Amino acid sequence: MKQKTHKGTAKRIKVTGSGKLRREQAGKRHLMEAMSSKRRRSLKGTVDVAPADTKRIKRLLGKA
Repeated sequence: MKQKTHKGTAKRIKVTGSGKLRREQAGKRHLMEAMSSKRRRSLKGTVDVAPADTKRIKRLLGKA
């Protein structure tokens, strides 16, 4: 049987051209009034997936 992509993971994580995994940072949906501006700015953009999680996530995406 064919391996299927885990669609929940596929929507959250993007693969770069060089094969790295990038994700959005958590904590930007609500309750931002209480955060400092510095904290909110630091949550902008994407970050690399932790090396400990990379193998598992690549398997979910069908890249391993």
